[in-house]
Amino acid sequence: MTTPAPSEGVALEGAAPAQWRDLRRFTPARVALGRVGNGLPTDAHLAFQAAHAAARDAVHAALDIPALLADLRNAGLAASVVRSACPDRPTYLLRPDLGRSLGDGSELPAAPGCLALLLCDGLSATAVQRHAPALLAHLAGRLERLGPIMVAAQGRVALGDAVGESLGAEAVLVLIGERPGLTAPDSLGAYLTWRPRRGRTDAERNCVSNIRPDGLPPAQAADKLLWLIGRMRALRLTGVALKDEQPPPAQEHLDQDRLISVVST
Repeated sequence: MTTPAPSEGVALEGAAPAQWRDLRRFTPARVALGRVGNGLPTDAHLAFQAAHAAARDAVHAALDIPALLADLRNAGLAASVVRSACPDRPTYLLRPDLGRSLGDGSELPAAPGCLALLLCDGLSATAVQRHAPALLAHLAGRLERLGPIMVAAQGRVALGDAVGESLGAEAVLVLIGERPGLTAPDSLGAYLTWRPRRGRTDAERNCVSNIRPDGLPPAQAADKLLWLIGRMRALRLTGVALKDEQPPPAQEHLDQDRLISVVST
């Protein structure tokens, strides 16, 4: 029997069972890649290397703050810049604690009782650059007591605690680039914290993750955040005690129709 050429290996030896190939319709994960001998087909191997390079690039990318401020202005939003205690990207990656603290000389105006917004590069400046303006455009006109919008490079989630405490804000919403994955180098996360102050833990926050067109689109993420903010203000808390029990859209419409019917009768 003639040994198949490498190009035939994917179709013959490397062909995945149909039930595995069918999964590709539902996930971008690396499933049903096939094999050549005991290794991956060349195309799958090269695609993995490219995805890994994109993830590394996202971690090391610098946030283009002037461009981000311009995109926010185009959406009708004004923002100011604050600094974390991290002087540069290498320090940021080695010293997470500095990314949680405000840098010297960061002066913030008092804004008691507001919802402060902070945009941080986090571990993917690409995510913030691409998706934060769109998300804020969906949010801004529907938020009550919206406070200052600030942008920070080399920031971690807990930088929002320091910012919110300095402002006297009732809550802070941090939009930050999440750790890149091999299928998502541009995933944006949103972290909501009631009564922010230094020393808050992650158990005292609510997170909406994977905000991007191929994950949770910005418009849907805005709806979820608005629901969480409403519940936060009603219960006066965030974190493990604030459960994400937002009804699915179909259920919301059903409840509204039922309410209209009851009122009409």
